[in-house]
Amino acid sequence: MPRRPDPDLETRILDAAQKLWKKGGESSLTLRAVARAAGTNTPAVYRRFHDRDDILRGLLQRIRWEIAAELQRADSVEEGCEKYLDYALAHPHEYALFYQHNYELSHSPRARRAGYGNVDQPAREAMRQRLEQQLGKARDRHERLLTSLWMMSHGAATLLINKSILPGDAREARSVFKTSIISLLNQRF
Repeated sequence: MPRRPDPDLETRILDAAQKLWKKGGESSLTLRAVARAAGTNTPAVYRRFHDRDDILRGLLQRIRWEIAAELQRADSVEEGCEKYLDYALAHPHEYALFYQHNYELSHSPRARRAGYGNVDQPAREAMRQRLEQQLGKARDRHERLLTSLWMMSHGAATLLINKSILPGDAREARSVFKTSIISLLNQRF
């Protein structure tokens, strides 16, 4: 009787890769280690993912959707920015992976040649929808504001994750962050 493919194997592989990344970063993410952690063998990993970069792309896409899910639960742009920051602080390893490899794996000429050029931007779309709900439908006018909000949120996340803002000052920094978001929204680019 032929073996049946395991429908959950791809998820187990990505779960294993995510755990390995959290533990040891990039150097711990070998296909052999991923296979062992997923309870399978290296050829089975290769049947689902062409190479290590393909696994990283799978993790990046998972992170994109996790962030988007957080933003979709927000009732306002301000709350969306807070949820973005909360996600980054609760998942610093995933956040670092996302920003260390996002361009290289998804937007670079090499990625486009490999067929990964049109990357889903679900978090950006979720925030765009919040902006339209809150400020009206002038979609083209929101792009600069959307970029500004992302830059401010990413900057705050990076400073807090790297402890450039001391843990004792984090509460005040979050308060300043929230006030800055409100100020940006009132500017109406």
